[in-house]
Amino acid sequence: MTADPAIATRGLGRRFDGKWAVHDLDLAVRTGELYGFLGQNGAGKTTTLRMLTGLLRPTSGSLSVLGLDHERHGRELKQRLGFVPDTPPLYDYLTGRQYVALVASLWHTDRRDRDARQERLFDLLDLGTAADELCKGYSHGMRKKVHLAAVLTTAPPVLLLDEPTTGLDPLSTRRLKDLLREQCRAGTTVLLSTHVLDIAEQICDRVGILAAGTLGAEGTVAELRARHGGASLEDVFLAVTATARGADDGPAAR
Repeated sequence: MTADPAIATRGLGRRFDGKWAVHDLDLAVRTGELYGFLGQNGAGKTTTLRMLTGLLRPTSGSLSVLGLDHERHGRELKQRLGFVPDTPPLYDYLTGRQYVALVASLWHTDRRDRDARQERLFDLLDLGTAADELCKGYSHGMRKKVHLAAVLTTAPPVLLLDEPTTGLDPLSTRRLKDLLREQCRAGTTVLLSTHVLDIAEQICDRVGILAAGTLGAEGTVAELRARHGGASLEDVFLAVTATARGADDGPAAR
């Protein structure tokens, strides 16, 4: 891991209907780091990820990924990003295998490298014969595993994951955690949002706790616990997000 930031935001903000979903966010994720983005529902995690992917335009501030921004380098930047949303948008009348091949072809991935990575991912994510079934019959967890396989087959240098373990069974969750650590050791930068504190404790190099759209605390799990007198991560999380509890769950809560 190097000290150079692969993901950086400065004063980043996004407003919906006059209300800030994300406000004045300064974030720096190092190259090769597995960074956990923690927060309650509506804290602004998904909004931040969508701005980083270019799906949402910031209201204020700036952002860069691998030194590039969407205004000047949108096409180049999108080719270096892998994004797994909470609800993956698969094509219902393709099989899982066809969907993965389609995504890889759009990224102009070398066929031999693609096939080798694809089969390994199918095995790791326990897709089995389901990979040759139509996507329309998949459960939420299966849809997520297929989309994960598609994104990882393209070998992006930066990976953005929104609640990646939602809908996954325990075995798939464990394999995904191992896979993400492996990706980071190979130099991939991973930013994942989650409300599952165990994931942050088990695999993240650092975590940031988002409260009411801004970064309330950041550091390793050990550092955060030490700042709060050795409290558990759950207690730290609840203390940091206390001011956000009871906030309005209107259109800005994303």
